[in-house]
Amino acid sequence: MNKRSLLQAALAFACAGAFSIAQAQTPTPIKFQLDWRFEGPSAFFLLPTAKGYFKDAGLNVTVDAGNGSGGAVQRVASGAYDMGFADLAAVMEFHANNPDAQNKPIAVMMVYNNTPASVMALKKSGIAKPADLAGKKMGAPVFDAGRRAFPIFAKANGVGNVQWIAMDPPLRETMLVRGDVDAITGFTFTSLLNLEARGAKASDVVVLPYPDYGVKLYGNVIIASPKLVKENPEAIKAFLKAFSKGAKEVIANPGAAIAYVKERDGIVNTQLETRRLQLAIDTVINSPDARAEGFGQTQPQRLALMASQVSDTFATKSRVNAAEVWNGSFLPPAAELNILPRK
Repeated sequence: MNKRSLLQAALAFACAGAFSIAQAQTPTPIKFQLDWRFEGPSAFFLLPTAKGYFKDAGLNVTVDAGNGSGGAVQRVASGAYDMGFADLAAVMEFHANNPDAQNKPIAVMMVYNNTPASVMALKKSGIAKPADLAGKKMGAPVFDAGRRAFPIFAKANGVGNVQWIAMDPPLRETMLVRGDVDAITGFTFTSLLNLEARGAKASDVVVLPYPDYGVKLYGNVIIASPKLVKENPEAIKAFLKAFSKGAKEVIANPGAAIAYVKERDGIVNTQLETRRLQLAIDTVINSPDARAEGFGQTQPQRLALMASQVSDTFATKSRVNAAEVWNGSFLPPAAELNILPRK
């Protein structure tokens, strides 16, 4: 055998060995906690899981339904989950109320560039603008993101005092339709469709989205445990890269993406969840602010303002330090984040 043949044989052997080693490597397990149950927006995580994008990135990702952003933050902080999806305000609050904790989750990718929170009322109530809420009965669960951030909305719009009525989430829209409350706060793509399911017509509902009325809070982010940040930063990078690939497909074809939600929860209404997903895309994912800042990213001044607003409104034990909450160093290159279609 001549030298060239020997070299080729050696290269072939080396490549085969490397392939065998790669094949033998065990995928990194990632337990992922959603903020809510399996609904339209969860397609952003269920599609790349089902289509093997995480697996191709060397990850074994399991996605579990949740029951609120606060719970998602707590579970990632406890170490029960490696990563999760939660409202950035909830992440900031956890940091500021647990300043000495060593296990504070870190936000690593922005998904809802704008808060989905809004005030909703029925037109027959006479509420047409924020100022009309003064003296009215407002309803929402005590942990609702819109209710907790309402003082920021009220300050931005000169809203007088309101009376709050607390209830469990399933009763919120029912109580508005029955007239037990004058208005509610909630995520637009959740409460608006829930109101329709309870007999209200979309044309009869007044929606006052927080972003349209001077409240530039960020919404939901992907979070990672400090343990994962320290011990396996490459896994976070791989996750966000695979997620971005899947997100591009979800945005391009929401109807097809709902099939992966249906796989996880067979009783979901395909038509309803497709509408919910499209509404989420239009209002908080492919929003003007998101297109200006870039998918997945944040703007430093806006982030700092939110940190200050959360500190004041939530009366946290310490001031929120935005630099400790947000870490954008795991994001894919700009070209891979360029997934938002221009409008």
